[in-house]
Amino acid sequence: MKYIFVTGGVISSLGKGLTAASLGTLLEARKLKVAIQKFDPYLNVDPGTMNPYQHGEVYVLDDGAETDLDLGHYERFTHCCLTRRNNLTSGQIYETIIMKERRGDYLGKTVQVVPHVTDEIKKRIRLVASETKADVLITEIGGTTGDIEGLPFLEAIRQFALEVGMENVFFMHVTLVPYISVAGELKTKPTQQSVAKLREIGIQPHALICRTEQTISKDVRQKISTFCNVPQDAVIEEMDVAHSIYEVPLMLQKERLDELICRHFRFHRRPARMSAWKSFVRCVVNPRHRVRIAVVGKYIELRDAYKSIYESMTHAGAAYDCGIDVINVDAEDIEKHGAIRHLKSVDGILVPGGFGNRGTEGKIAAAGYARRSRKPYLGLCLGLQIAVIEFARNVAGLKRANSTEFDKKTPHPIISLLEEQKQVEHKGASMRLGAWPCRLITRTKAAGLYRQKLISERHRHRYEFNNNYRDQLESLGLTFSGVSPRTNLVEIVEIPSHPWFLGCQFHPEFQSKPNHPHPLFKGFIGAALKARSRQSHR
Repeated sequence: MKYIFVTGGVISSLGKGLTAASLGTLLEARKLKVAIQKFDPYLNVDPGTMNPYQHGEVYVLDDGAETDLDLGHYERFTHCCLTRRNNLTSGQIYETIIMKERRGDYLGKTVQVVPHVTDEIKKRIRLVASETKADVLITEIGGTTGDIEGLPFLEAIRQFALEVGMENVFFMHVTLVPYISVAGELKTKPTQQSVAKLREIGIQPHALICRTEQTISKDVRQKISTFCNVPQDAVIEEMDVAHSIYEVPLMLQKERLDELICRHFRFHRRPARMSAWKSFVRCVVNPRHRVRIAVVGKYIELRDAYKSIYESMTHAGAAYDCGIDVINVDAEDIEKHGAIRHLKSVDGILVPGGFGNRGTEGKIAAAGYARRSRKPYLGLCLGLQIAVIEFARNVAGLKRANSTEFDKKTPHPIISLLEEQKQVEHKGASMRLGAWPCRLITRTKAAGLYRQKLISERHRHRYEFNNNYRDQLESLGLTFSGVSPRTNLVEIVEIPSHPWFLGCQFHPEFQSKPNHPHPLFKGFIGAALKARSRQSHR
C-alpha cells in the first residue's frame, strides 16, 4: 500500500478535494486501484446538522453517512464506492476517545492529543487501507496548515510516514501563488511561508500544487523549488480552469504529476489513456447545443449547496453534446412576483431538496407552472413532495393540502412524518438515510429510463408521502411509478399525460458520473432539449 497525503496552505477553498479526486482519475487511468478519504478538523460529528451556507452540500453515501461534499468529487472522478470510514472529523475522534475514557479503556492514564488523538487518526488510515486493499490511498487533510484544529492531523500523518516508511508516502501540498496586478508579477512568499510552517511541523512536501491565475514561468518555478526544498519538476502549476472542473485531471497530466508519483513509488505502468475523458470535456467545454434549466431553491446564493445537482446536469448534458445554462431562481422571488416572470423563458424546471418552510409556496408555484405549461419538471426529495402538494391542491381540489413539516394543522397532510420519526429527539444521523431499494412499475417513464425493475438510490429525508391519499390522486392522473418494496413508501411519481414530469423521493445526484449520467437527469435534460427544439421551430 502506498499513501498520498494532500494538505493545503495559505488560504482555504484552494481545491484540495478536486485536486485529490483528479489525481485519483489519473492513477486509475494507469490501471492502479485507488481509495480516497477526507479528514475534517471541525468538531461537528458530521456535516448533517450544519447549515448549507456554512458547509455547502451534505453528500450522502450508500451506508447512510452524511459527509463532506469533497466525497462527491471522489466518487464522481473515480470508481471508488465510499463508506462512512472515508470521512473522519475531529468530532468523531473526540467522541470516540471520551467514550473510551468513560468506560475506563485507558486504565486511568492521562488522555492526551499525543498519543491518543493521533493514534485514533492513524487507526482510521490503517482501517481504510485494510478494507479497500487499494494500490494507493489518497488522504485529504481539510483546513489550512497552521490552523490550530488541524495540528493533530498533521502530527498524525507525520508519525504515520515514519511508521510505514518514507518510501511508501508522498506528501502533496496545495498552495497559492497569487498574482499582484499592481506589481504585475506572481508572488511566491505565501507559498514559502506555508511550506515553512509545514516543515516546522516535521513534514517536507514531495510536490507543490500551485494554484494560480497566471502561468508560472521557469524562473518562478526555480525560485519556489529553491526556497521550498522541492525539485523543480515537482512544482506543479494548477491554473484556474477556464470552463469546467473536469479539465483539472488533464491539466495535472500535462504537468506530469501522475508520472512524478509513479516514479516516486516505482510503479511501472503505462501512461494514462484519457481519450474518453477528453471527449467528455469537449462536450462540456464546447457543446453543440444548449438548454436553460431553472433551479428553484432557497440556497441559490451558494453554489456549493446544490453542487451534485449542477454536476449531474453537466454529465447528462454532455451525453447529448449539450451545455447547461443554469438559471438560479430564489423560491421567495416567485412568491413575490409569480412563476411566469422567472420561468417562462427556461426549457426545464428543477426543484431540489431542502428543509424548512421558507420559500415553500414559491416552489409549489414553480411545480404548478411546470405542470400547466407542460415544461419538463424534475423534483428531487422535497421537489417530489412539492409536486404532490401542488397536484392535491389544484387537481384534486384539496385546498390547504400541505406537509406537516410546514403546517401541522393542515386538513390534508399529503406529506407527513413517519411514526418512527415522531419519537426522534436527536437530529444528527436520524433521518431515512443511505441506499434503499425501489421497485419500478412497468410501462412507466421511470421504468423506461432505468430499464430495470429494481433499483437502489440514496435518501436523506424525514417526511414521506401519505399513502392514505394514494388512490384519490392516482384516479386523477398521478402515477406512483416507484415504491419501496420493504415499506410500500412512495419513491417516484410522474404525470403520464405530461411530456416529462417526474419527482423522486431520493437523491439521484449522488450517483451520477461524467461518462455515466444518472438516468433521471439524462431523461430530464433530453426532454428539455426536445422542448427547446419544439419552441425554436414554432
